[in-house]
Amino acid sequence: MDNNDRLTRLRYALDIKDSDVVTIFGMGGATVTTEQVRALTTRDEEGIYEEVLDNERLERFLNGMITSQRGVREGAPEPELELNDENVNNLLLKKLKIALSMTTDEVHEIMVEAGGRLTKSELGAVLRKEGHRNYKPCGDRYARNFLNGLKLRYRGE
Repeated sequence: MDNNDRLTRLRYALDIKDSDVVTIFGMGGATVTTEQVRALTTRDEEGIYEEVLDNERLERFLNGMITSQRGVREGAPEPELELNDENVNNLLLKKLKIALSMTTDEVHEIMVEAGGRLTKSELGAVLRKEGHRNYKPCGDRYARNFLNGLKLRYRGE
């Protein structure tokens, strides 16, 4: 699963419109147009996305999600970008958990509803900071289950 898939699935699960995606990117410090959003979420005939979403822009989108849902923190410095190819799913889960004001138990319930088999202790390890002794990388399957669970919860599908 690549960043374009993550954005497309998240956008569908939470029913976010193109114009709202542009606004969320802006809140995270990235400038995109509606046409770029369509290019990031649309595949061509060969199944390839028209424009590639890099790690920096995905993280800026996730930071914008937090800001759009929770508001701007006064006096807070701009968050450091910490996304790399190994921790993209971990950060996706963490930042969505923050943006949607979820507890770890709610995240676990969402994953179980979607058919995931992640224990609470494994989820705790996935949500830990990279470098912690109990940190565990989050695989694509867990991220897919979480995004599918969000779709079930928010869209009822």
